Amino acid sequence: MATNKKSIKELNKSNLPDTQGLADTRNLSINKVGIKDILHPMIIKQRSGKNQTTVANFNMYVNLPHNLKGTHMSRFVHILNNHEDHITVDTFKKMISEMLVLLEAESGHVEMTFPYFINKTAPASKVKSLLNYTVTFIGEIKDGLSNLKVKVLVPVTSLCPCSKKISSYGAHNQRSHVTVTVSIKDFIWIEEIIDIVEKEASSELFALLKRPDEKHVTELAYDNPKFVEDMVRDIASHFIDDDRVIEYIVESENFESIHNHSAYAQIHQIKN
Repeated sequence: MATNKKSIKELNKSNLPDTQGLADTRNLSINKVGIKDILHPMIIKQRSGKNQTTVANFNMYVNLPHNLKGTHMSRFVHILNNHEDHITVDTFKKMISEMLVLLEAESGHVEMTFPYFINKTAPASKVKSLLNYTVTFIGEIKDGLSNLKVKVLVPVTSLCPCSKKISSYGAHNQRSHVTVTVSIKDFIWIEEIIDIVEKEASSELFALLKRPDEKHVTELAYDNPKFVEDMVRDIASHFIDDDRVIEYIVESENFESIHNHSAYAQIHQIKN
């Protein structure tokens, strides 16, 4: 840490003016200032014990006091490049503290969003295929307190209970995006969140299905109808007694197949 900060200061020792370091007289502090949409490779550890290499999109911000004109944008990139070999969950946590030191800030916020792949086995044919999920780690330090959130978007199938009830045959179904955001105080696997969502959906999704698999998932969804309200309630119930989770948001958006709109529901709870 100290070495990194010293090297930056040494690089800045020149006759070139430091415009960002000038004083500002408008008396307006800035809550977040930094960089967005910068890509960087990372390695994430899977529940199986193996490592998965992916690419994350980073947003990095700090606060700026009212008396300073600007922040040093290049230092955000320096932090990422300092982890050029790989970025893990552990180094992600450390990056926020490192960022506050290098930018001499009191609060910081880092988000990294990346595709995460799971090798899934089709229910009947047992053929394997990779399905991608969108994962975001959100870390923040404010007023000396740190907070880490894990956000996972899981695509699933939902089948309408009303359509099944009133129709002589068949029922309309749709692909749904379930997004779970949990604030955690202890480690939780990405796969754990995905397992919960897929268990409570009408059916999970697979990248590759043979005809026997299509029959299986179609009938499974028909036997397990879910309103959007059912989806969020059933999923949220798993986090109520999970001591690792201090806050959760469960959202479901159903892309309706017989309407030109989506159905949406959300449950947000901060646990005592």
